[in-house]
Amino acid sequence: MAVTFKPLGDRVIIEPLEQEEMTPAGIVIPDTAKEKPQKGKILSIGPGARDEDGERIAMDVKVGNTVLYAKYAGTEVKVDGKKLLIVKESDILAIVEG
Repeated sequence: MAVTFKPLGDRVIIEPLEQEEMTPAGIVIPDTAKEKPQKGKILSIGPGARDEDGERIAMDVKVGNTVLYAKYAGTEVKVDGKKLLIVKESDILAIVEG
């Protein structure tokens, strides 16, 4: 049975993209020395936050976008052996284009 998540408010679910395991010089980087990824693909988005009048504020990101997010942002969850991150839209720093 597949588990699906629908984030609430202005939250998004991101699948972190792992870094290259080898430097350009050919040195293999062990898992213990890798930094946390800061780049990922958006799998799901919430409906958006509400303003003071109760109206929804549209999200700037959409499903499928590749984004850069703050280094220690969000909450990590594991689903079917996959690490996912639930992040507020304000913790997303940029959309990667191209």
